[in-house]
Amino acid sequence: MTNEILNKIKSPEDLRKLERKELQKLAAELRRYIINIVATKEGHLGASLGVVELTIALHYSYNTPDDLLIWDVGHQAYGHKILTGRKNIFHTNRQLNGISGFPNRSESEYDAFGTGHSSTSISAALGMAIASKLKGEKRHHIAVIGDASIASGMAFEGLNHAGVTDADLLVILNDNAIGIDPSVGALKEYLTKARIGHKPASSNMIEALNFKYFGPVDGHDLDGLIDILEEMKTIEGPKFLHIITKKGKGLKKAEEDQVKYHAPGKFEPETGELLKKETNGLPSKYQDVFGLTLVELAEKNEKIIGITPAMPTGSSLKYMMEAFPERAFDVGIAEQHAVTLSAGMATQGFTVFCAIYSTFLQRAYDQLIHDVALQNLPVIFCLDRAGLVGEDGATHHGVFDIAYSRAIPNLMIAAPRNEIELRNLLYTVQLGIENPILIRYPRGRGVLKEWKLPFQKVPFGKGEQLKEGTEIAVLTIGNMAANASEAILQMKNNSKIAHFDLRFVKPLDEELLKNIFKKFKIILTVEDGVKKGGFGSAVMEFASEQGYKGQIIVLGVPDTFIFQGSVTELQEIAGIHVQGIRQKLESLL
Repeated sequence: MTNEILNKIKSPEDLRKLERKELQKLAAELRRYIINIVATKEGHLGASLGVVELTIALHYSYNTPDDLLIWDVGHQAYGHKILTGRKNIFHTNRQLNGISGFPNRSESEYDAFGTGHSSTSISAALGMAIASKLKGEKRHHIAVIGDASIASGMAFEGLNHAGVTDADLLVILNDNAIGIDPSVGALKEYLTKARIGHKPASSNMIEALNFKYFGPVDGHDLDGLIDILEEMKTIEGPKFLHIITKKGKGLKKAEEDQVKYHAPGKFEPETGELLKKETNGLPSKYQDVFGLTLVELAEKNEKIIGITPAMPTGSSLKYMMEAFPERAFDVGIAEQHAVTLSAGMATQGFTVFCAIYSTFLQRAYDQLIHDVALQNLPVIFCLDRAGLVGEDGATHHGVFDIAYSRAIPNLMIAAPRNEIELRNLLYTVQLGIENPILIRYPRGRGVLKEWKLPFQKVPFGKGEQLKEGTEIAVLTIGNMAANASEAILQMKNNSKIAHFDLRFVKPLDEELLKNIFKKFKIILTVEDGVKKGGFGSAVMEFASEQGYKGQIIVLGVPDTFIFQGSVTELQEIAGIHVQGIRQKLESLL
């Protein structure tokens, strides 16, 4: 397919010069362009394919960027990026020094608000609408939010406030019955009834919040969308447009398997067939080690409960949901609820594993303190995607969890260095703990091919010496043990380098550290989290208390936001890759 029309579009201004009859061809070209690029460069596919017509209609009807358009989360914004001047650099999407996979204010004036986490669009758009009114500006404000994201508490907070304002706000619900995994909950059931023609009439919950409700309408009827958007522009106050779309629209495989094709990796663009990755002989993913081990433990321990906020596939809690559906729960995009639900179950004697991405636990910080730690409830938080996660960039890196949780009393923090350590720690905590604990592990594959070994109990708060040495002590936490071990192995004079895996950030192994302080005048700490307030800071604080006179150097993520790129590239930027650790050690020697 030639991009006869798409190639003419340098900005939405060019789009608005087209005749309506040309827009269907543009939609086909845009959809094919997204498929062809993502097939080879990878990224989020299904969500953007589902909103091609909506994206064209919005930029055609509204005077963007003067009218402000916000995409919730931003998985679905690829078409938006291509139509707003980024077509020729779209192939750099999610790559180092390329464009972000999500809307980003520093990237384009058409990205009215930076996104990446869910359910922020309504609040942000309302804030802009109120600000426009205060400044006496006449402009439109549009928030596009999915049916999974709108179930989040923050989305309801925004709707609740907007309903008592006269703001020029249009909330568009992009209803495709799926987020990353299928949507869940009573709201999903309510929307399903609306989709199949049930009229909520007086029970319409959106109208009860003082929004003018329209829909549901076909989100792939381009002419119909433009007509109704033109009507929306003439109606004052908060408005709610419910559109029905199909995630993955236009690629048969993506329509049939919407979970897999949310972010499918590389595939054949014509057929959608996934290109096979050679995984034979490779280590398992950490998330699968967690998920499979939890099932193994739950078979013998009837008190084990699994909870995840909308990430059963990503966290691999799906294995327990399949094996023990009555004891495993996907609560939707509701991190605050997930944490406090876990706390509630823990009060009743259950052993609760809350599986959550590190970056998403940030959204439930008060619940972590107020509902779990303050009451000293033994909830087990399994933090997937801890550390630098790669191409998803700044909104998704799990680099803050050590720093933001270390200050919380009662809360233990552990970081197993490999799959066996993770497996044994999961086994140990389900035997019974008196305090809540965070167990953090990285995205992707581990380092061991054989990890399903007999369980062994892990001593709480105890580190382990991995290598002896005479002059420098390297202290690592979690997966940084592998990088440090390889760096030391590459050195000619590595007999001078000792290596310790601390295992726990809190409590620290104080006995081990005291011995290290006595023996070594130089200590190097390595972590895949922020240096400010992280693992290295904890070691330095204890060293200060002990009157340690030697030198402590901290390697970790610097005090800046790290953007997108491969994990290897980003570790290099932070200086925590193998070469960076080796060079630092050589300079110290």
